[in-house]
Amino acid sequence: MKRPNFSVLTEARTRVAALGTVFLILVSAAAGFVGGWAGSRANQKGSFDTSTSKQIISSESELISSIAKDAGPSVVSVNVMGKANRQSFFGIQSVERQSAGTGFIVSGDVIVTNRHVVSDVNGQVSVTLDDGTELTEVEVIGRTSQGDPLDVAFLRVKDTKGKTLKPLKRGDSSKMEVGGKVVAIGNALGQFQNSVTTGIISGYGRSVVAGDETGSSTETLQNLFQTDAAINQGNSGGPLVNVSGEVIGINTAIAGEGAENIGFAIPINDVSALIDSVLAKGKLERPYIGVRYISLTDDYAYEFSLPVKRGAYVAPNSDGETSILPDSPASKAGLKEKDVITKVNGEDVNEKNSLTSLVGKHKVGDEVTLNIFRDGKDQQIKVTLEAAPQQ
Repeated sequence: MKRPNFSVLTEARTRVAALGTVFLILVSAAAGFVGGWAGSRANQKGSFDTSTSKQIISSESELISSIAKDAGPSVVSVNVMGKANRQSFFGIQSVERQSAGTGFIVSGDVIVTNRHVVSDVNGQVSVTLDDGTELTEVEVIGRTSQGDPLDVAFLRVKDTKGKTLKPLKRGDSSKMEVGGKVVAIGNALGQFQNSVTTGIISGYGRSVVAGDETGSSTETLQNLFQTDAAINQGNSGGPLVNVSGEVIGINTAIAGEGAENIGFAIPINDVSALIDSVLAKGKLERPYIGVRYISLTDDYAYEFSLPVKRGAYVAPNSDGETSILPDSPASKAGLKEKDVITKVNGEDVNEKNSLTSLVGKHKVGDEVTLNIFRDGKDQQIKVTLEAAPQQ
């Protein structure tokens, strides 16, 4: 599996990442955007009228064109210039490193992208608008930490060169259903700006482990949409939008190793409160409780022999990663491995509302009540939210 940002050193080199499949269950490949829908209609009717098919394809095409036209101006290419060390015959040499990703505008000067797109803390960041204008006065407001399952970063454009940055409308990712139509927009391969691909939501609540091609750096990503919309390298940080042209996800990973049309996106609801916080405070301050968890489904509940089938399962420590982060709010509140967090302030944790998104609705300093299932009993525990550590 791969991470869909794009980078080169002195020679062209694709930044390929290993994306593990820990606790990952992939659903079968979904049907294409038009073909699948049309095919299902044909099966229902037993036959499919040619003229009706043309009308459907025409209306679908017009819809996609409309979405691309409306959302495109809010999507930018993110370019990063930095340094990297490379082993050569003469020893370790410092070489220029150029990487590219995608972002989308959320206010007049703030852009959202993936953390791993701007992971080089010393890199020089610029963005390119859909009309080709390059804006070079760009600063990184903040990134979530490397161990944070939310792969997000925020940029501020300090000089727009007189350009008006159009924010992309935000949708409600909890309303998306499997089979729902989506459109991905991004800087494919770091050179084909605002490439548009279509597909459907193939699944949700996916947990994956992502890393670079060397395997030296990995990170766990949780509660992701799975989509069959083609997401290529360079698409990292780009929007996944619904048929209303509203962003419902942030493209962040793709499957490799022979897999086709398996991409992953962060539901926008998991980021929406954070966006509001950044716009209000001008800095990234993410509330967190500090647990690594698995979003329970029927299959996972069976696998771990759990009587509850929905919630956030605090999985046992594995591969050197602790489930309860040291000195975190969860640690201070007494959360333990194998706890299942079933509610946050009375709201159910399920496939529509992840633990991340429910915690993200609150502010740093808020005290929230968690319903947990432990040792066969339900109980409540109070946790005071803190700001997640940043890099």
